[in-house]
Amino acid sequence: MPAPKAAKWWLYVLECHSGVLYTGIAKDVNARFAAHLNGKGAKFTRLNRPVAILGKASLATKGKALSAEYALKQLPRAAKLRWCAAGLSAFIRSRSTRAGSRR
Repeated sequence: MPAPKAAKWWLYVLECHSGVLYTGIAKDVNARFAAHLNGKGAKFTRLNRPVAILGKASLATKGKALSAEYALKQLPRAAKLRWCAAGLSAFIRSRSTRAGSRR
């Protein structure tokens, strides 16, 4: 009997028309992006319409996605853009390296 399929959540970064970045989580990034485009997403994206998905990464649980979203939102713009280019695994490695150096 196959194991039940794990719920997959996505962390994503959008570029908005005004040049600002929006970070969020969703079970289906493309559907969420369409909702943002149609003014059905977050209040922020109703005022700052998105133009592109810059990056996304899958996580196993909603809790992990929320934690990663919070951490990513704390970063400056340049670091968020590096995350979009490098992906989640590089982001996690860099955070665990910094956490280990504080001990």
